[in-house]
Amino acid sequence: MFKGSLVALVTPMLSDGAVDYTQLEALVDFHVEQGTDALVIAGTTGESATLSHSEHCELLQRAREIINSRLPMIAGTGANSTSEAIQLTQCAKKADADACLLVTPYYNKPTQKGLILHHQAIASAVDIPQILYNVPGRTACDMQAGTVGELAKVSNIVGIKEATGSMQRLADIKNLVDDSFSLLTGDDSTTCDFILNGGHGAISVTANVVPAKMANMCRLACEGKADEARAADAEIADLHRLLFVESNPIPVKWSVSEMGFGELNMRLPMTNLADEYREPLRQALIASGAL
Repeated sequence: MFKGSLVALVTPMLSDGAVDYTQLEALVDFHVEQGTDALVIAGTTGESATLSHSEHCELLQRAREIINSRLPMIAGTGANSTSEAIQLTQCAKKADADACLLVTPYYNKPTQKGLILHHQAIASAVDIPQILYNVPGRTACDMQAGTVGELAKVSNIVGIKEATGSMQRLADIKNLVDDSFSLLTGDDSTTCDFILNGGHGAISVTANVVPAKMANMCRLACEGKADEARAADAEIADLHRLLFVESNPIPVKWSVSEMGFGELNMRLPMTNLADEYREPLRQALIASGAL
């Protein structure tokens, strides 16, 4: 089971847009040292939408070589074309990823039946553990609890990243899956409550900049130490908010660069963080100990 603090890792880039593998290695070393439980490579925070197919597959392969066996690696392989998602998932299998994270098809707005058939097709095509990813705020597609319950019957569909932030949705899903099914949140600001209400962890943006604090908070919550977990969460609450003042990964990419992990480079249509947000975010990074 995947649990604890899983980091939705940024993808450092050079000024020409190429992946900066030197800084990627530095980031991986940082997260190993800080107690991160797993790394998600080429997810939304990793700017997967702007990677070509070949770049995506190379990133997974190189990241696996850098991570080696030090941490579990989860590969983002979702797409709004089922055939493309299968191809990317095959790349992840070839790269020896420990699991894949598959976002609901964006823009297409499939029905719940379409979601079931989409994920069943990928699971059948590639024998690798797969984690569903529901983030309707970005995809315009909401995977309902009943759909999750149906897909949980597939042997290699092993969990979900549920990013609505709804505790009711968590409860509804929890009632439909067995205890081995990983329940992960994708909403940093409600992670503490999510785990205290029966979730297992988070795939986190905030953990890019305060991995040890995020891992500690998740651990306390998993142990049922509610007061201690909430106190730990309060220390990083400003980051949960300020890392989303513009579309992810704009604020976190700026933050990671401020921390010394490479140049501040993003691929269009993503742009660098607006000047008005930089000082408030810098102060939150200082207060949290990230700077």
